[in-house]
Amino acid sequence: MKRKLSTILVLSLVLVPLMMGGAVAKTLKIGSMSPLTGPYASDGTDIKNGVLTAIEVFEEQGGIPGYDKIELFAQDTACDPKQAVAAANKLINLEVAGVVGAYCSSSTIPSSEALSEEDIPMLTPASTHQDVTDRGLPYMFRLCGRDDDQAPAAAKFIKEALGAKTMFVVDDKTTYSQGLADGVVKAAKELGIQVLDHEHVNQGDKDFAAVLTKAKATNADVFYMSLQGYSPAALMTLQASRIGMKSQIVTQDAVFQPKYMEVAKDASEGVFLTYGYTDPNTPEYKAFEERYVPKYGAIAAYATYAYDAATVLLNAIKAAGSTDPAKIKAELMKMDVQGVAKQIKFNEKGDSGSAYIAFKVEGGKFVPYWDPEKGMLK
Repeated sequence: MKRKLSTILVLSLVLVPLMMGGAVAKTLKIGSMSPLTGPYASDGTDIKNGVLTAIEVFEEQGGIPGYDKIELFAQDTACDPKQAVAAANKLINLEVAGVVGAYCSSSTIPSSEALSEEDIPMLTPASTHQDVTDRGLPYMFRLCGRDDDQAPAAAKFIKEALGAKTMFVVDDKTTYSQGLADGVVKAAKELGIQVLDHEHVNQGDKDFAAVLTKAKATNADVFYMSLQGYSPAALMTLQASRIGMKSQIVTQDAVFQPKYMEVAKDASEGVFLTYGYTDPNTPEYKAFEERYVPKYGAIAAYATYAYDAATVLLNAIKAAGSTDPAKIKAELMKMDVQGVAKQIKFNEKGDSGSAYIAFKVEGGKFVPYWDPEKGMLK
């Protein structure tokens, strides 16, 4: 019923005090969805903190006329599809104006269906599976890149920069990880790279001895690791080092998290990964860094994208002068702005693209290493 009954109730609660001469404090409600518990809690907390930072900045700049404050209702998805749908329904009942989230594509896809039924805009800072925006949901937007852009960039890097002829691929069967791994396999084969095997582990596994022993025996030039989050990737990297694997490890954007190096330690040195390039020298990034780092610590994978998602959502609401979904969408589609993570301009699908490059772990840091257009960066 598109929240008609609840809207009538809210209007009555607002109008009656006004007719009696009372003042009513209005709060703009914004939702976020990300894993706040479980193995991906660090990434999910980064998303929540990115949104909180955006709200803080926005309110310091005057907020939104007609509202006394902006409040975030952060929901825990635990990267579980059922819990994500439950979180979406809670945000629907809270009547939020928009949602930033989720993290895992396997959470974003089903929860966005629920939000779409109520015409609530959803902007994901982290879900890269192409189906997130390819389903044609009118209020689905994405700040990060897509797997079908990342996969060809990864394969090109493996072929051109590493000169690899063979590779062994492993994923954890999640929507994101397996979808990306499948894309890398397809792109690698098109470039003439021989994929010796494509194996799967289970989400939540901690012992990877079986698959790593099998991978080591192939002596592939590259061991491509597609896992959901930095934690399992760090464990797999450590265990690969302990058994003496010689294959070059290449991984993906979910591992772009400083805690990966903290857990994997020396084993992480020399690992490559693909991630959307963010220029740390822009005024927007520096201002975000100065505010975010003292409060929350090192900037990780999706804090910047979450900040940008919340910022463009709030700007759209302000420009629209309304929380009407159609008006918010119209303002989002007009935008062409420099964010913290990148330039933001949405296409008809709701995507804003990402320039994937390869980074190398050196000295405990992610160092830009190779660009599909420019080649070697160092």
